[in-house]
Formats: sequence, C-alpha cells, structure tokens
Amino acid sequence: MITGSVARRYAKALLEIGVATQSYDANGKELDRVAAAFAESPELGRTLGNPVFPLEKRRLILEDIIRRVGLSKTLRAFILLLLDKGRISAVADIARAHRELVDEQAGRVRASITSAKPLDAATEQRLKAAIEKRTGKIVVLTKKEDPSILGGVVTQVGDLVFDGSVRSQLEALRNELSTP
Repeated sequence: MITGSVARRYAKALLEIGVATQSYDANGKELDRVAAAFAESPELGRTLGNPVFPLEKRRLILEDIIRRVGLSKTLRAFILLLLDKGRISAVADIARAHRELVDEQAGRVRASITSAKPLDAATEQRLKAAIEKRTGKIVVLTKKEDPSILGGVVTQVGDLVFDGSVRSQLEALRNELSTP
C-alpha cells in the first residue's frame, strides 16, 4: 500500500513535467484514463503489481495496454516507471493526488451540490458563482440528488461542508426541543 505522501511525490513530479511542457491538464486526463482502466479491472492492478510474475512479462502486458489506451510518451514513461518501481498498484492514489495538484495549479476547486431534486440552471449558476466568489477560484461542479435531505442544498467544497438541508434543520430543531 502506497502512502499519501509517496503518491503526492509521484504526482508532483508528473505535474512539474506537465508545467514545463504546458501539458499538465492533458497529462492528468491521461492518468485518469489509466486509473479508470485499473478500476474497471482490479485483477489487472493485482497482476501488474505482483512480483511473482516476471517484470518483463508484466511490462509487455502494460505496454500493450498503453498502446490500446493511446498514451503520450510522457505518460507512457511515467506508467512504466511506476511498474519498475513497484508502484503500479497505486495509480488511483497518484491520479487523485495529481488531480488535486492540477486543480491548484489551474486555480480550480471542486465542489459538489446535493439537492432533493434537480436544480434549475439559474439556481445552479447562482450557487456556482457564490462559491467562485467565496473561494476566488474557478469551480468544477458536481451535482447529486438525494431525496432524503427533503429540501435545500448541501454544498461541499474540499473538506468544508455547508449543510442547508431541511433534514439537518429539522434535526437541529428536534435536538433543541428535546434538551431540557
């Protein structure tokens, strides 16, 4: 298992290469595709990360996958380096750390909005503009629906959660009324 700091170091190295070549966004998208391929086939990650199989055979398998996915030379070299260093099973962790670094480099922040039912475009745009004003960054918005919140919205920006749901307001009221 790779630690977060090790994943972040690999991600940072790839980011630095991307910044130097002005391809950090493209590199991130390619790395996300590789991570998705590993997520779709957990056996693939286990096989490529298993030292029982000779490195040369694992390398041939990985090169075939790289060819099929159509990675750039930079990502090809990076993924093969991960294999050589015994870190290939950590592609998802590295991709996640890289995505965070790319967002930071690009001045973006990821936010999610959960509502009881789909929001209209105007409300969604107002929420996005409010988050952008508050953070001073471009917002990449993810929307979810959860009928159990009853109404209102729950907004998450990084680790910060703004819970304006009817459910949480009712729970707060219940707690207030139940305490003597």
